[in-house]
Amino acid sequence: MFSSQQKLKMPRKMVVIFGASNVLWMVFAVSQAFKMEIFPEHRVIAQIGDVISLTCSTTGCEPPSFSWRTQIDSPLNGKVRNEGNSSTLTMDPVSFNNEHAYVCTATCGSKKLEKGIQVEIYSFPKDPEIHLSGPLELGKPVTVTCMVPDVYPFDRLEVNLMKDNELLKNKEFLEPMERKSLETKSLAATFIPTNEDIGKALVCQAKLNIDEFDFEPKERETTKKLQVYISPKNTVISASPSTKLQEGGSVTMTCSSEGLPAPQIFWSKKLDNGNVQLLSGNATLTLIAMRIEDSGIYVCEGVNQVGKDGKEVELIVQEKPFIVEISPGPQVIAQIGDSVVLTCGVTGCESPSFSWRTQIDSPLSGQVKTEGSKSTLTLSPVSFENEHSYLCTATCGRKKLEKRISVDLYSFPRDPEIEMSGLLVSGNPVTVSCEVPNVYPSDRLEIELFKGESIIESKTFLEDMDKKSLETKSLDMTFIPTTEDTGKVLVCLAQLHIGEMEFEPKQRQSTQMLHVNVAPRDTTILVSPSSILEEGSSVNMTCSSNGLPAPKILWSRQLNNGDLQPLSENSTLALTSTKMDDSGIYVCEGINQAGISRKEVELIIQVAPKDIQLIAFPSESVKEGDTVIISCTCGNVPKTWIILKKKAETGDTVLKSRDGAYTIHKVQLEDAGVYECESKNEVGLQLRSLTLDVKGRENNKDYFSPELLVLYCASSLIIPAIGMIIYFARRANMKGSYSLVEAQKSKV
Repeated sequence: MFSSQQKLKMPRKMVVIFGASNVLWMVFAVSQAFKMEIFPEHRVIAQIGDVISLTCSTTGCEPPSFSWRTQIDSPLNGKVRNEGNSSTLTMDPVSFNNEHAYVCTATCGSKKLEKGIQVEIYSFPKDPEIHLSGPLELGKPVTVTCMVPDVYPFDRLEVNLMKDNELLKNKEFLEPMERKSLETKSLAATFIPTNEDIGKALVCQAKLNIDEFDFEPKERETTKKLQVYISPKNTVISASPSTKLQEGGSVTMTCSSEGLPAPQIFWSKKLDNGNVQLLSGNATLTLIAMRIEDSGIYVCEGVNQVGKDGKEVELIVQEKPFIVEISPGPQVIAQIGDSVVLTCGVTGCESPSFSWRTQIDSPLSGQVKTEGSKSTLTLSPVSFENEHSYLCTATCGRKKLEKRISVDLYSFPRDPEIEMSGLLVSGNPVTVSCEVPNVYPSDRLEIELFKGESIIESKTFLEDMDKKSLETKSLDMTFIPTTEDTGKVLVCLAQLHIGEMEFEPKQRQSTQMLHVNVAPRDTTILVSPSSILEEGSSVNMTCSSNGLPAPKILWSRQLNNGDLQPLSENSTLALTSTKMDDSGIYVCEGINQAGISRKEVELIIQVAPKDIQLIAFPSESVKEGDTVIISCTCGNVPKTWIILKKKAETGDTVLKSRDGAYTIHKVQLEDAGVYECESKNEVGLQLRSLTLDVKGRENNKDYFSPELLVLYCASSLIIPAIGMIIYFARRANMKGSYSLVEAQKSKV
């Protein structure tokens, strides 16, 4: 263990020791650290014309001195730059003079270090070049040369020549080099192009086998697309219309030749002196207005880059003969009213003369115009007077020629007209008329009538014509249409059988679509909820009717005089909050072009009994022995049952009444009591009652009052009158009738 004093002294000693050791180490390190490096190491390969730098650097010396030399002490051929611990030798540009082993010497005091580096050079600046000995012509040998320019060292060069992936030739240039120089090396190969070579490519690959090739590729390649040519062959000439021509005529000659690329066509003519006259560079040669001197041999040549091929044709131009032509002959068929121009033309004569006449020497009825070698006869408008054979005579010196043309007429100006005798209604016969107006000659007319694709009638008009005239002919046919005919087409086809008609059609036709109507039928009425209903209810009456076209619906109400009052054109007639006045007969009519269908329905509006009146005549209080009438009447309600009853504790007694009136002759005390009238129908009922009071007479049976006799006589007349008044009043005010219930006789 150390004492505290010793501990305090230890760091100072250690510093001294460590410091001394550091100084010794630094001295040792300085004496051992002088080193030298060169970059790039050992070897560098450079392209002629490039720039390279060699760098020499040291460590462990401040500052060192540097020197550069070649191993054979030749000139450096570069620039040296020293800076601090490094020295750089720059060669710009690299040339053959730089292909040496360079040595860098570094001196530090008495110490000297050296490093060497080998500089090797090459030249491989451009891609190979492919040259052909000539165009590639199918089937002919051609030499391909692959040139590699400015190469060094060529003894390390290898060249491959290929056609696509097929190797044509390979070569390595291993011969010794006599001197350092840039040389161009080449490889040549010969092959025969075929059709299979079209589209292929020649490939020249050059390889410079130098190790550690850092800056440029060791391999360069060039490709060249093969363009294979085919020399022109199979040259053909066609002449239209012919190689033998009339003087003044025209000819078109077309030449074609096979080759690759497509040959260019050249036309020329052989001259009498043996020379050739170039005419055209187009495939087609057209010669017009040919003369005798244009006869000769014409040459067509197909030419491209690799050759040419020729073909000859001889044209012969003959003297034009004297010819007369007439147009549009020898026959012309003209529509009456049109204009017709007859043309007589001459070839083979410069100044002919013309004359026109009919074959029967009738008037021409036309206008003649002569101009040069043509003469025209214009017939305008064409009429029956022009239906002749016309002759044109052409004279040229002593030559005379004649041509005939026949003018035939017709009239067929309009399409047929289809008419119907009436509306087409299913089941009703109808007559169809097909009329052809202003036709000539009518004896050559035929009319056919089709329904759909089926012929239903035809007619020819073969009767003799008394004179030339325009006539209207027709075909009539009656048939019964059915619903199956709807949508079919009536076709009227008229044919005028005249041959060689050029300006107008030989046939005309008209069509008409059939629309067959069906008269309304099966008309029905649907009443909802019922045709018998209570006053205030609503009712819908719906009407339907079948027909074609669909019938129109018309609702009406039949009045008392039988007339119809129109109400609605809707299929449904709706009545709301009905009243008794709405009762009656309602009529639905289905209407279309073909007819009417009618259906009726009776609507009954029922009303409950009301306004009942029950009275006793002459009074509700009578004396025994009097005559009293109990009458029950009901308001304006039809079909009401009225029942008169006498009420009693033992049971009601139904009284036998007549028209609601019950008569009691010689009323008794037993007739007193409550009388009830019940008025009812299918809708409801109503009750009324009265009390009859019968007072008794005195016991003197022989008593007879004169006043009572007068009253009795008067009542026997008044009571029936009052009854009749009530009856006729009720009959006058009521719409309907009573149904009176037979009742039992009163028990008196």
